[in-house]
Amino acid sequence: MKILLTGGAGFMGSNMIHYLLREYQDIEVINFDDLTYAGNLESLTDVAQDPRYTFVKGNIIDTNAVETAIQGVDVVINYAAETHVDRSILDPRAFIDTNIYGVYNILEAVRKHKIHRYIQISTDEVFGAVLEGESDEQSKFEPRSPYSASKAAGDHLCAAYAITYGVPVIVTHSCNFYGPYQFPEKLIPLFTMNLIEGKKVPVYGDGQQVREWIFTHDHCRAVDVIMRKGNPGEIYNIGTGYRVPNLEVIKQMLDLTGRGEEAIEYVLDRPGHDRRYAVNSNKLRTELGWEPQVSFEEGLAKTVEWYKNNPDWINRCRTGEYKEYYLKQYGNK
Repeated sequence: MKILLTGGAGFMGSNMIHYLLREYQDIEVINFDDLTYAGNLESLTDVAQDPRYTFVKGNIIDTNAVETAIQGVDVVINYAAETHVDRSILDPRAFIDTNIYGVYNILEAVRKHKIHRYIQISTDEVFGAVLEGESDEQSKFEPRSPYSASKAAGDHLCAAYAITYGVPVIVTHSCNFYGPYQFPEKLIPLFTMNLIEGKKVPVYGDGQQVREWIFTHDHCRAVDVIMRKGNPGEIYNIGTGYRVPNLEVIKQMLDLTGRGEEAIEYVLDRPGHDRRYAVNSNKLRTELGWEPQVSFEEGLAKTVEWYKNNPDWINRCRTGEYKEYYLKQYGNK
């Protein structure tokens, strides 16, 4: 099986590449990534010389690049996305381009080349704030940021292409994922780095915003089973049921890094900050037999330890040196 994995130099894409190459010997992976600020090819140096792995530099908003990369593949998994809510508030255009027009380009290429399956990686944020209960696959979209609105639009395009053209697309809506290699702008890696380096951590508002969390390995397993057993045209929520206020997550991180609560700095809440997310993942569990394996406590401890042990990776994330290093070492193999 040959898989085109877009956004493979990013956090979840690189974890999925590691997962696929580790779990299966009969899989080839093409990593299609434009190496924007969050694309870190150093996360994949250990597989760069694996004959089953190929890196192709390209952007999903480039129609010709997508057309070229997709030829001869069996499955497309789209991890390529602009994902940071704060950035979407400051610069919505990049999110519109990647998360809507980029998805359109992929859908058109999948349709034209009759690709067997397309997995769209999306977010629970399309459902908006869920103050009570859970969002299931049929819940109404109520996005409240440019980021979530752009993801919702891309998901609607996927559903329309499945119905109108019979494109074999499956949409996933996941809760917050975390783990090694995550770019240090998200809560867990950013706060871990700040705490390790003796800095304070900024907490929006009262810190009582509730999020649901999944460790990267469990998310990879979920996408894998959806790719292999899921039904085209369907939607699957990916969640663990572990929901906790942000402040509680931060306190666990304080314990893991040996810092006290004086490291917390409360700041003004961001515009449109959703109070709570919660997804119902019963469909994924009952129909496809998936269950999470890693508890939040275990996964968070592993994640914090990884960042403690990889200061060079962190520094190169900040400087972007890894891009030139990788291309000089391995080229466009």
